Amino acid sequence: MNRPLRSVAWHVAALLLLAIVLYPVLWTVGASFKPSEDVVGGLDLFPTSPVVDNYQRASEGIAGVGIATFFKNSLVLAVGAVIGTVISSALAAYAFARLRFRGRALLFTMMISTLLLPFHVLIIPQYIVFQRLGVIDTYLPLLIGKFLAGEAFFVFLIVQFMRGLPRELDEAAQLDGCGHWRTFVSIVLPLTRPALITTSIFTFIWTWNDFLGPLLYLNSPQKYPLPLALQLYVDQTTVSDYGAMVAMSLLALLPVVLFFLAFQRYLVSGVATSGVKG
Repeated sequence: MNRPLRSVAWHVAALLLLAIVLYPVLWTVGASFKPSEDVVGGLDLFPTSPVVDNYQRASEGIAGVGIATFFKNSLVLAVGAVIGTVISSALAAYAFARLRFRGRALLFTMMISTLLLPFHVLIIPQYIVFQRLGVIDTYLPLLIGKFLAGEAFFVFLIVQFMRGLPRELDEAAQLDGCGHWRTFVSIVLPLTRPALITTSIFTFIWTWNDFLGPLLYLNSPQKYPLPLALQLYVDQTTVSDYGAMVAMSLLALLPVVLFFLAFQRYLVSGVATSGVKG
């Protein structure tokens, strides 16, 4: 009798935990169909009188900018960040994992040490540099670090994966006349696909949801991504349209969910294999 009781208790606890995790999502779905005055003032999870005007106002955009522009800006930043991070991190990881050169251990240690440096410490120096370069209110400050292997976490992830690949593959490629570039492109890179897809998923989600970076460097509403566009609906001096804001936030969540569902099996295999091979 103890085993069925333990099984029932485990399932009940799992369902309670699932309800707690899903509550914010359910609240967001319900609030997107509530009038703006009921979003903050009401305590009901679902609306008593559903309305669809929130999605209509969200589709019209705000500050003279349509919702399609905000989606396009977020997509440009997310795709650019994925391309830059994958290419630069893979190249840096190959150098650290497969090549022998003087100072490799010191450089790798310095790179890993940057993970301990809080991002907020770098905000003011980076802003001063980009301001003097005259690139404020452009996407360059948000993307240039992605193309220069500035994401140490992803470099470390790919390094751990590449270190688990047999070195006999490199030796066989050298015997066939392949140089480092051909070995990297034709042999190492295809075998590193799980780690690269894991890097792509995390980079896409983090960039799509990034609020602080665009808030610092972008001034024109026409260049705002979705996270920054959401705060335009909240106006402390006049009326705030909370209903349209919640509706747009739900629409902004859909690409991330679809992207994650499409590549989740690669995410699990990439993280698990990287940990084992490390």
